[in-house]
Amino acid sequence: MNREYHRWYSDRLGRDMELLVFGHAGAKVLVFPTRDGRFHEYEDLRVTEALGHKINAGQLQLYCVDSIVWESLYCDWCHPADRIRRHCAFEDYVLNEVLPLMAMKNPHPCTIAHGCSLGAYHAVNIALRHPHLFKKIAAFSGRYDLTYEVDCFRDLFSGHRDELIYFHSPAQFLANLDCPNRLGALRSMDITLVVGNEDPFLDHNRRFSHLLWAKGIWHALHVWDGRAHRGHDWRRMAPLYV
Repeated sequence: MNREYHRWYSDRLGRDMELLVFGHAGAKVLVFPTRDGRFHEYEDLRVTEALGHKINAGQLQLYCVDSIVWESLYCDWCHPADRIRRHCAFEDYVLNEVLPLMAMKNPHPCTIAHGCSLGAYHAVNIALRHPHLFKKIAAFSGRYDLTYEVDCFRDLFSGHRDELIYFHSPAQFLANLDCPNRLGALRSMDITLVVGNEDPFLDHNRRFSHLLWAKGIWHALHVWDGRAHRGHDWRRMAPLYV
């Protein structure tokens, strides 16, 4: 399996950023890590191994990006407005540095946004905000509104609300979206959501699925047995849905 390590200084983030590429051809998969994950998490969890047959056959090429969530969404010592601004800088990095690298290395017309847990949020958020750049979403065990609270999962913005938080909360901005062009682009995407029947976000995923249907956006919601929120679950999901 082709494996490449890339690192460069991002002016948008003011720091070095790293990523791993797996594969040589095929649909490009933008992979976001979980809350505590890094750019090598997908490899550490052996999900790349589970996708090895597709990668080696030239069906998929993975681009596993790094995370800055402890500087942004989970930076508790920052004001919530600063957390979301730092998150926006991360999105700018992905859109203007990572996606151009992907396009330069691979001309395949399909780009897939993918992630597990918090990575699922990143995948859904960036693809719904920029549907012209993506053909598919594969989101496992995600929460699609970071203000939503359940069990031990808290509102990441501590009750603060502003326009940036709204427009980076898919379950919020989608409810009020009525632009025919944007909705048309979303309706042309292949969207797959996966969650466990004991996952704290099960009801949230169901409500998000109902919202997608209400907007005429076809998708699939797969509910697995158990919590299904760990590496061994995602290794089984990835070959089925990515």
